Amino acid sequence: MADKWTGGHSSSILCLNTNTEGLVASGAERGELTLWDGGGTPAGQLQLPKADDVTSVVFSARHPTRLYTSHGETISLLDVRSLKDPVERFHVNEEEINCLSVNETESFLAAADDSGAIKIMDLENKKVSRSLRHSNICSSVVFRPQRPQSLVSCGLDMQVMLWNLQKARPLWTTNLQECDTEEDSPQSAGQFFNPPLAHSLSVALCGNIFGCGAQDGKVRIFRVTGVKFERELEFQGHSLGVSQVLFMPDAYWLLTGGNDGKVLLWDVSSEVGKQQKSPAKSLQRRKAQAPASTKKDGKLNKVASNEHARVLPKLTIEHGEKVNWISCAEIKGSKRVLVADQSSSVSVYPLLEP
Repeated sequence: MADKWTGGHSSSILCLNTNTEGLVASGAERGELTLWDGGGTPAGQLQLPKADDVTSVVFSARHPTRLYTSHGETISLLDVRSLKDPVERFHVNEEEINCLSVNETESFLAAADDSGAIKIMDLENKKVSRSLRHSNICSSVVFRPQRPQSLVSCGLDMQVMLWNLQKARPLWTTNLQECDTEEDSPQSAGQFFNPPLAHSLSVALCGNIFGCGAQDGKVRIFRVTGVKFERELEFQGHSLGVSQVLFMPDAYWLLTGGNDGKVLLWDVSSEVGKQQKSPAKSLQRRKAQAPASTKKDGKLNKVASNEHARVLPKLTIEHGEKVNWISCAEIKGSKRVLVADQSSSVSVYPLLEP
C-alpha cells in the first residue's frame, strides 16, 4: 500500500522534483505549487499568477534552494527558503511549456513547449541564446550530466534529437516510427494505430545512456557516441503509453510510469553495462547480429526480438491511476518512488534496494 501525502493541493498534480536535501516540490493544475518535507508534510505553498497549470518543477543541482517552475508560457525562479513572489520571471516561450531542464552548472535552462520550440535561456545574461525546434509538440528535454552544453529532446513528432548548444540544428535525429515500420518488423501493422509519440526522456548519470518512453508502450534505451546515438535496447512492460521514465542515481536502474496505471522498476545494467566496458566489441557484436535490412544514415539498427523477453521488471507497482509524473527520494534511509496522478495527493511507495 502506498503512503499518501495529502493537504498540499486541491487539483490534479502534474509534476514532481526532489532536491539534494530531500525537499520535494509538486506542481498542479490551476497554478498550485507545494513544497513537502521528507515526512510528507507541506512545508510551503504558493499560488502562481493567472492560475496556469504548473507543468514542470526543477531544482538547481548547484543551488538546491532554487526552484524553476513553468506555468503557462512563463518560467518563474523561486527561493524555497521564502516561498513567495518569484525571484525572477521569464517569458520566452509563445505556447504552454511542457518541460524544463537546467544544466549542472546552472548556466543554461531549456524550456520545451507546445509549438515544438525549445528555448535555451542563458541564465547569466538573462536572455535566450538559442531556439531549437521539433515539428510538433516537444514533450521532454534533458541536459546530459557531465556535459553542460549537450541535451536530448523528444516530441509528438516521434523524433528523438541530440543537440549541442553551439549549433542550432540537431547533431543527430531518430524517427521512432521509421525504425519500427520496417517491412520485417512484427510491430509494423500496429504502429499506424498506436504510433510511438515520444513522451519522456531521462539520462543516466554517466551522461551517455538515456531512455525514452513512448505512446506505443515501449521503452527504448539509447547510447550516445560522439555526435550521434544508437538504440541499445528496447522492451515493453506497459499496455498503454509510457508517460514517464526516470533513471535512478544507481547505475542503470530505470523507473517507468504509464497510462495503464503501472509503475515499473527495470535493471538494464547487465545490457548497457557490458557494452560500456568494450564499445568496440559491442559494436562488432551488434553488427554480427544485425539483420540484412539494417539501415544507417540516422535510422536505428534493428534490435533483436529476444530483447523483449529478456528484460523483465524487477518491481511492479499496480498504482491504478494514469501516471502524470514520477520522482525518487530517500526518506528515512530508504529509497521511495513518488507518483503523481489525476488526484490531488502524492503516492509514496518503497523501492527494492538495488
